[in-house]
Amino acid sequence: MRTTFPLFDIYWDEKDVQKVSDVIRRGSYWAVGPEIREFETRLEKYFDIEHIVTFNSGTSALHASLLAHDIINGEVIVPSMSFISTANCAILAGARPVFAEIEEDTLGLDLEDIKEKITNKTKAIIPMHYGGKVCKNINELREIADDHDLILIEDNAESFGAKYKNKFAGTFGHSSILSFCQNKIIPTGEGGAVCTNDKRINEKLLLIRSHGRVEQPGENYFTTTKEMEYIEIGYNFRMPTICAALGLSQLEKIDKLIELRRAKGKYYDHILKNVKNVMIIPELQDMYCVYQLYSIFLNEPTRRDELQQFLIENNIYTKVYFHPIHLKKFYRNKYNYKNNDLPKTERISKKLLTLPFSPNFTENEQKFIVDKILEFFKE
Repeated sequence: MRTTFPLFDIYWDEKDVQKVSDVIRRGSYWAVGPEIREFETRLEKYFDIEHIVTFNSGTSALHASLLAHDIINGEVIVPSMSFISTANCAILAGARPVFAEIEEDTLGLDLEDIKEKITNKTKAIIPMHYGGKVCKNINELREIADDHDLILIEDNAESFGAKYKNKFAGTFGHSSILSFCQNKIIPTGEGGAVCTNDKRINEKLLLIRSHGRVEQPGENYFTTTKEMEYIEIGYNFRMPTICAALGLSQLEKIDKLIELRRAKGKYYDHILKNVKNVMIIPELQDMYCVYQLYSIFLNEPTRRDELQQFLIENNIYTKVYFHPIHLKKFYRNKYNYKNNDLPKTERISKKLLTLPFSPNFTENEQKFIVDKILEFFKE
């Protein structure tokens, strides 16, 4: 049994090594290789989505998605309890992020607060699917977006493969983004993608991804001898071929990866739901959770901090996913946010703790973690 329990580790096998080695040994197409389009095609088939465009990160995918939808000014409603890029990308695109409250069942955006935050400047809503779950209000969020002529972009960085009423997270909005960062369901080190059924958005994404350059099918900058045309301002947001190759290998294991994660998540659920002073975030009816993170609530914020310190002393690493974005220094300074501007979000964040989680954990290793939590509350 391991003696140190990291926040996460990665499930990999020799097929992953082989896929990456094949690209390296080929000695060509380390960028814009055939594995890029193959990975996109496999993802399209998995999600039953018309178009998926890969990027070098989930952040660049979200930035590009906003630009493709022409959201370059106005306001974008986002959760404050998310990874900071959810809000940063609105600024990078030229808009202003407006923070809305979250609900406690899935930590998704709160419908009533969303309605309060919509103004004549609002251009989009970006819900974040938390920790392997689907926002329980996602259908209603789409309805609100449609009623107000807004764009709904799902931040699906954390819930690859999660479902609500047998419909995948990332297929409810006008577009959605994926992340393949190292702690995600499909890890490639870094990487991301945008999913959409809109052909026009797909064409714009391809331009944004690669300097605004027009490329015909089967043609790319590194192989053609022709002069190429540039019709937009774009970025170098391309995913490296090696990352796509790794993504292909990981995607081949997706059912196994999710099965392992669900087994570890259900183990935590089964034990911790009976622990006094601890509240789990259960899998709701009609939900299918993939357990990218495993977070719990503590009754008292001070007990949360004490538990975290106790677990660290026992080489069990935990983290708060997430501290509110609106209270970070940049957002305080730029937009004058302050404590109690989002009281519900702040209250939830103060009692939240994310436990170490890995598809590689054995039952004995998880039992060790749980036993230490029980030991803490007996002291």
